[in-house]
Amino acid sequence: MRIEFLAATALAFALVCGPVSAQDRPQIAWNVGVANDYVFRGYSQTNGNAQVFGGVDATLGNFYAGSWASNVDFGDGTDVEVDLYGGHSSEIEGFKVDFGFAGYLYPSQPDGSDYNYVELKADISRAIGPVSLGTSLSWSPDYFGVDRSATYVEANAAFALADSWKVSGAVGHQVTDVSGDYSTWNLGVEYNLTKTALIDVRYSDTDRHDPLAGGRAVASLKFDF
Repeated sequence: MRIEFLAATALAFALVCGPVSAQDRPQIAWNVGVANDYVFRGYSQTNGNAQVFGGVDATLGNFYAGSWASNVDFGDGTDVEVDLYGGHSSEIEGFKVDFGFAGYLYPSQPDGSDYNYVELKADISRAIGPVSLGTSLSWSPDYFGVDRSATYVEANAAFALADSWKVSGAVGHQVTDVSGDYSTWNLGVEYNLTKTALIDVRYSDTDRHDPLAGGRAVASLKFDF
């Protein structure tokens, strides 16, 4: 059901994009990077090991779509994550509003593991001088592994210290119907080495008593082209 849902959502997105003038050309951007760990909503996805990732994004007017991939390590032979996403972003009365979807796919998952899932998301944010405040909501009808429906809510903030420095953080709460709810937070510093190179050093933690969800510092280096 998850794959069919992703295909239907992608088709709907393509139909919405259809009226855009054929003379327009999408803007394409690439990114690659490395990190000492891959943390997603407070959980290490690489069993505390290093991460290598990369992706491509296309923007056409207010619409966007992209794909991103990374190594993972779930201890069962699953070693790759591929994400497909798309959506529509606009500005309303000074607020940035974003509606979209994301599909999380694990090609090497064991039979019966049921890891693949799709989320629908809604984000809203506002920049006030050097400060940016935002909130997001993600919902999945058939979540990762044993869970069925799941909801994730987050509040985030960022402060631009200077042209190349930014401090940012977030507090989130994951609600699931089987594996249990939990809260997570992170706080970090970003520094632009160049126009294309970004360093991010971040600490995250959760209220879960799980080695994969414990407090950890992650340093990453990302290149955007």
